[in-house]
Amino acid sequence: MKDENCIFCKLANGDIPTYTLYEDDDFKVIFDAGPATEGHALILPKDHAADIFELDDELVGKAFVLAKKMAAVLSEVFEADGINILQNNHPAAGQSVFHFHIHLIPRHEGDNAFKMWTPGEQNKERLEKALEKIRELC
Repeated sequence: MKDENCIFCKLANGDIPTYTLYEDDDFKVIFDAGPATEGHALILPKDHAADIFELDDELVGKAFVLAKKMAAVLSEVFEADGINILQNNHPAAGQSVFHFHIHLIPRHEGDNAFKMWTPGEQNKERLEKALEKIRELC
């Protein structure tokens, strides 16, 4: 189902022209209009889901299989030294368009497209409490 007000629904369903790398019944893969690096692409489901939690489990699996395939292709075509496969959920995690999507970002040594975080330390007491809750929920 499409959301008439969602720009990614419009891109995924051909209402707005794109550079389409790949398309099937469930997904469209396009070049990002505001790329982090050359070759930055997006995997968009054709049906609207705001984030990974709204997407059907089968489609989540298909999306990440497609991400692996397209990441290999983009890495070869753009002669990348590495590739980011990135998927954000909710504003605190960097999501700015609320239609599930996966970023494929070819990387080259020294491109400085992203700054990595400085590793911190875990609070062991909090982790142990979290483990109890996680085991109950799983």
